[in-house]
Amino acid sequence: QVQLVESGGGLVQAGGSLRLSCAASGRTVSTSTMAWFRQAPGKEREFVAVISRGGGSTAYVDSVKGRFTISRDNAKITVYLQMNSLKPEDTAVYYCAEDPLSRWYNTGRHDYAYWGQGTQVTVSS
Repeated sequence: QVQLVESGGGLVQAGGSLRLSCAASGRTVSTSTMAWFRQAPGKEREFVAVISRGGGSTAYVDSVKGRFTISRDNAKITVYLQMNSLKPEDTAVYYCAEDPLSRWYNTGRHDYAYWGQGTQVTVSS
């Protein structure tokens, strides 16, 4: 059974940066499409970014384009989300998700089979 464990969240001032990590254990995720979602209080979980299994293709929600970068290290079985120029509206719990069918790409939460427990990101103004 795959376990996805996120880390790297925290409290940061607006304009600051954080790097989230998602480490997989149990089996490789190197053949899977991987994504990041986020959920703010009282809101639906929303798609943030996705990366293809080889890492050659990425996509982002418009609100983070130019500020966030998703990447992966298949040797370390880890996916990253570099977040720069953070804004208060980026405050949310961030989740790593895996699509083992390697589809390109989906933004609905129901298209991803495995999820991490989430890591809190809080951006103060």
